[in-house]
Order: sequence, then C-alpha cells, then structure tokens
Amino acid sequence: MRGMGNMQGMMKQMQKMQKEMAKAQAELEASEFTGTAGGEMVTIKIDGKRQVLDVVIKEEVVDPEDVEMLQDLVLAATNDALKQLEETTSQKMGKFTQGMNIPGL
Repeated sequence: MRGMGNMQGMMKQMQKMQKEMAKAQAELEASEFTGTAGGEMVTIKIDGKRQVLDVVIKEEVVDPEDVEMLQDLVLAATNDALKQLEETTSQKMGKFTQGMNIPGL
C-alpha cells in the first residue's frame, strides 16, 4: 500500500499547484499593463485578458498630413503593452511549468 500513499501525496500536490496556478492566473487577468510610444505621445492600457482598456493620444502628435506615423505609434504602444503582459505572464506562470515538458505551456 506504500505506492497508494505516494499517489495520494502526489494528487494533493497537484491540487495545490492547480489552486496556485488559478490564483496566479486570476491575478494576471486583474492586472493592467501600459505601453507607450513616441516619448509617451501615445499610451495604450490593457488588462491581463489582452483587452484594450484605454487609448490616449496627445493632441500634438495628431497630424492629418501624417496619419501613418500615428498608426505606427498606436501599433508600437500596443505591442509594448502586450510585451509587458507576456513578460509578466512568463514570470508568474513559468514557475509552474519549470522542468516540465508540456506541449502548449
């Protein structure tokens, strides 16, 4: 019966890890990330679910003759916010998958 005790212990550890992962995921989803571009001329705020919460464009960057530059700044600020989210996700969730070879994680 010794093997059963080890199996129960392993199951308890897995359940604890699942709870910790769910808590970390909830914390990530509740977090906000701010990306900027053009010396903060454009600011994008997203949440941990990758939903855009706010877009701020400073008036002086709006040039009807150069809409392409504004589009590039919005894109760069959005990518900056997403990069911060990905880095934070890797830090928080990476500890759960360290040493495991799980496809998709």
